[in-house]
Amino acid sequence: MTNFRRTVLVASSVALAAFPASAADPVRGRLGMVVAQHFQASQIGFEVLAEGGTAVDAAVATAFALAVVHPAAGNLGGGGFLLLRPAQGEPVVYDFRETAPKAATPTMFLKSGRYDPRRHHDGHLSVGVPGSVAGLHMAWKAHGKLPWPRLIEPAIGLAEEGFVVTDGLARSLRGALAEMKPYAASMAQFSRKGGPYEAGDLLVQRDLGRTLRRIAELGPAGFYEGETARLIAKEMQAHDGLVTLADLAGYRALARKPVVGSYRGFEVLSVPPPSSGGVTLLQMLNVLEGYDLAQSGFSSALTLHRLSEAMRRAYADRARYLGDPDFNSDLPIERLISKPYALEQRRSISDLRASVSSPRTFSWPAESHETTHLSVLDEARNAVALTTTLEDSYGSKIVVPGAGFLLNNEMGDFNAGPALTDATGLVGTPPNLVSPGKRMLSSMTPTILARDGAPYLIVGSPGGRSIINTVLQVILNVVDFRMGLQDAVDAKRIHHQWLPDQLVYEKHGLSPDTLALLRSRGHALDDREFQGVVEAILLNPSEGGLGTVEGASDRRRPDGAAIGR
Repeated sequence: MTNFRRTVLVASSVALAAFPASAADPVRGRLGMVVAQHFQASQIGFEVLAEGGTAVDAAVATAFALAVVHPAAGNLGGGGFLLLRPAQGEPVVYDFRETAPKAATPTMFLKSGRYDPRRHHDGHLSVGVPGSVAGLHMAWKAHGKLPWPRLIEPAIGLAEEGFVVTDGLARSLRGALAEMKPYAASMAQFSRKGGPYEAGDLLVQRDLGRTLRRIAELGPAGFYEGETARLIAKEMQAHDGLVTLADLAGYRALARKPVVGSYRGFEVLSVPPPSSGGVTLLQMLNVLEGYDLAQSGFSSALTLHRLSEAMRRAYADRARYLGDPDFNSDLPIERLISKPYALEQRRSISDLRASVSSPRTFSWPAESHETTHLSVLDEARNAVALTTTLEDSYGSKIVVPGAGFLLNNEMGDFNAGPALTDATGLVGTPPNLVSPGKRMLSSMTPTILARDGAPYLIVGSPGGRSIINTVLQVILNVVDFRMGLQDAVDAKRIHHQWLPDQLVYEKHGLSPDTLALLRSRGHALDDREFQGVVEAILLNPSEGGLGTVEGASDRRRPDGAAIGR
């Protein structure tokens, strides 16, 4: 392995491409683009493209770099989905969602017969079998060009030599330290002798660097077997966790066919179950295609009402029907994403009155957490949308001693327990109850729109259950409201997820008059600071040429960048 040359954005020959000319301008290029939630990871991915690597090569290198510089969500100890639309050949989804350990049971989150949210979301019991390393390697093996060690080399350098802590990372770590205090290895890695890191400090992660070296040299065996696996299993056994050496050795990433639909002449490709993202997104797009959203107007009360009602119905179906397809043989996916089913749903929506969500019914009267995403487009026009997650920000907050990476708390994405659905949003429907080896339902929604045989929009976001609605609104902003890409990414968003029955909007995003009109229709309203962090690429084709590539990184969070040329 060659010596790592630390990448410094401001000294790079492509540095100027990372910063828009004006506040609403995306980054523009022609040959390729990488957009990720940390500028150093974006640059590492772009340099892979510049060396002749494929979009998958760049995505893999970027993802491993994010595991170092964006520890809140970039990861080795979590999972995700990679959607590839190749310039030639069939699109494919690489599913590396975490799985339940063999000792897991549907009632494992109950204590003395009652639901215990701490067992569900906190501590070692919440850790699923990680999938990221296996999935990234599977995608690279099928579609990569550069050597595997070359793609991990920059991440090793960032871990072993350190990188400068940004203000955004310093604030993020400061907020997480209280929950890390029970775990000595977490405090040793992400604090300075118990105190917070400050912007400008150098963060060195030597244990993580050693783990990355094992992965670079041995591939997935460097994670799921040998020293790394032993360290994980030792930590689990010491704290009543369920993940064993056998669970790790038995993990497999899967290749799946994407779900495919259409919206106003665009082909829409997204991820299938065990992610709910693609099915739920296509359901909402199908319903909304029957409305003239451009005429009703961006962010008008009528448009927001229609969006909310489409969201409400799709999320109810998400809870009712969706789960791991390998454990649910009768998922009605084709019906749910069909245009006739959307017509039925649309007919149940009243423009004058909000529907009522109830945990007791999925019918409609006739009158009426932390993840990261990256997008890549290469010169050959291979397109990758990759979303990975640890579940909560910094996952379980547990760093594996001696291995240097955080473990997920993805078991929290399984339903709480049999028949526990209630009005607060707790769900207990059968398709997503815990079972050994089962993949928990996800909301990750890496998505690619295409037209005339070429990719058009590559988009995805973090945000827990709100991910799907965030991706939906960026698509609507581009297609229906004809916004420029950066404006489409930065525009304020809303969210409804069936239960709890409330319409959530970003603070200061709606006028008092609009809020009053929504209340008059019966919507219960609540605000939040922000929703999602989108990383998107748009291709404007040209006659006989490559066209112009635009990249936009969401300004809701610092440190992200689009880099292209």
